[in-house]
Amino acid sequence: MRSALRRAISSVHWYVRELTDESAYDRYVAHIADHPDTPTPSRREFERMRTNRQEKDPRQGFRCC
Repeated sequence: MRSALRRAISSVHWYVRELTDESAYDRYVAHIADHPDTPTPSRREFERMRTNRQEKDPRQGFRCC
């Protein structure tokens, strides 16, 4: 019973992270690992780069304000 509950909670947690794009930084760090000469930005730097990219090209993401 506990393992089924843990799997369900884990699945919901994964789904919410994907839905909100919270896992984008983790995917980016995994991608950067393939390029050893590229420094890995902090989470804050990554979010700033992402926000700047979205503001330059509004087609990348919807911003209401």
